[in-house]
Amino acid sequence: MGSKTEEKKKLTRKEKKERKAYRKANNIPSLWDYMKGHKLYIFGYIAITILTIVFNVLTTVLFADGIADITEAVAGQRELYRSAIIKFIIVAIILLLCRVCYGLQNTIYHKFSTKVVSKMNNDLAYQAFKFSASTYANNSTGTFVQRIVNDPNRLIGKLVMVVDYISNMIYFLVIGIYIYVLSWVVGLILTAGMIIAFIIERIRLKIRKKNVKISNKKFDKINSLTTEIVKSERDIKSLGLEEKLKVTTEQYYDDYNNFSCKHNIQQMLFGQARNMINTIFAMTALFISIILLERALLIFSSFMIIYSNRHALSNFVLELSLLLDIKNDIEVFGNRIFELFDNKTFPVEKFGNKELKNVQGKIEFKDVSYGYIDKLRSKDDLNKEGDESETVKGGNVVENLSFEIKPHTTVAFVGKSGSGKSTILSLMSKMYEVDSGEITIDDININDLTKDSLRTNISLVNQFPYIFDMSIRENLLMAKGDASEEELENAIEKSYLKEFISTLPNGLDTVVGESGIKLSGGQRQRLAIARAFLRRTPIIIFDESTSSLDNFAQEHIKESIDSLKGTSTIVIVAHRLSTIKNVDKIFFLDGGKIVDDGTFDDLFENNEKFHNMFLAENI
Repeated sequence: MGSKTEEKKKLTRKEKKERKAYRKANNIPSLWDYMKGHKLYIFGYIAITILTIVFNVLTTVLFADGIADITEAVAGQRELYRSAIIKFIIVAIILLLCRVCYGLQNTIYHKFSTKVVSKMNNDLAYQAFKFSASTYANNSTGTFVQRIVNDPNRLIGKLVMVVDYISNMIYFLVIGIYIYVLSWVVGLILTAGMIIAFIIERIRLKIRKKNVKISNKKFDKINSLTTEIVKSERDIKSLGLEEKLKVTTEQYYDDYNNFSCKHNIQQMLFGQARNMINTIFAMTALFISIILLERALLIFSSFMIIYSNRHALSNFVLELSLLLDIKNDIEVFGNRIFELFDNKTFPVEKFGNKELKNVQGKIEFKDVSYGYIDKLRSKDDLNKEGDESETVKGGNVVENLSFEIKPHTTVAFVGKSGSGKSTILSLMSKMYEVDSGEITIDDININDLTKDSLRTNISLVNQFPYIFDMSIRENLLMAKGDASEEELENAIEKSYLKEFISTLPNGLDTVVGESGIKLSGGQRQRLAIARAFLRRTPIIIFDESTSSLDNFAQEHIKESIDSLKGTSTIVIVAHRLSTIKNVDKIFFLDGGKIVDDGTFDDLFENNEKFHNMFLAENI
């Protein structure tokens, strides 16, 4: 039996060692990595805590002795009044010193927590920029928001509570030992109650650990749904989805709240059972103390200490159980936070080490295939208990795709919905990674390029661009921080935004709201296009980026795009074929493959499908 236990311990140590080696090899930080730069704060907090423990023990003993002196003084030994007064004065001074210690502890905590949490928040937010498209596709918004925004605060808050609980445990343990010194009989009775209470707490903690994981998952679902509702309120209203989403929201909240209620009642019942045991043994110890006092086997000051601290050992168990609760919470929050740095769980984008200089803008696809990955819920997840999931490969969106885009030319991709147009653009800008084949820019595989080489040379304007909750000026400067007023005006002119901005009371300094909610769809697209014009990268990609514009505005921006010919490689996906008449080449897609290419006139004359698409658009 003993050897099996020892073997299990060794295995646990081995697993911990392997986990530590894995974290180190993969640059996954730990809590200590964030704390070690603040050792002075940590040691200061612990030193003050130890001093507070000493003060509290002294207060307990001196106060009991003072009460005993007063009792004996009333009985006739009046000289003990002076002794009692001195002891109470010392107690008062110690209590004032305790207040000072608590104030210093709080000051240290706030300074320490602010620095550590800020660093963690920033690192987690930056880590979020590194995640691959599949990582975002396979996880809900709540998965990231809770871990980045809330969990660091909760983790550090719990960590400081560990020190407080340990200090309380030390205090109660010292008092418990002191009670043994005063009367070993009373000490044994209180110890028996402590052991039974501890067994109850172990069972409670095991159940709680399991339930906390489930509860966090349910809360993440609520967070994700709430975020989606806030961001899509227009679509919800326009489609009349309020009632349906109300039902879904109620289901999510009911599921979470019912589970929380059941869990809380369960925990309360365990707590009540523990408290009942503590009360029974504390009262038994008190009755025995009275009997010992009556038989002169216990002095009155000792009785006062026992009476005042009869719950010391049971409180030791309570503090221990709270400490184990906190330990579990720290493990949960720590795992949730630092899991974001684990590339196995949350894959990040991968880049090479080659620099791309003097970019010409030649792009080539060589036998490229790509298929989306769909996340499936596991059986455990369906049972609402597991946290494992499996992935399966869907059918290819593009397969064995090959083409070349020459430098400084303007090309367009055309095809029905689902033919792979947007996927090609995402692969081209390395938002997605190819499953097989190769994509090159200026004959260098994009997987070998550094992040800066790739992203600083490509601008991608989406159909639904994200506009930040800032002013129009700040949104533009996000693209080029050192842009001059002349450059800003030029980008605004080319994106056909000048007339609109002139009508705003604050002009360029008008704040547009979260996701640009104060702007129309067309205005958001034009602002995104202005950012691309401002960056003026060697490669500019427009993914149906004028779909929300009227014909007049679209024609104006088309002219602006045409003006970039010869200076940048421009790739366009447009829902209106009339807007790509002047491009150098059109690639016609069908089922993820290029079935034809050529100029607009070539395809219109020689490709029946393209011809019919254009006629259908212009009926």
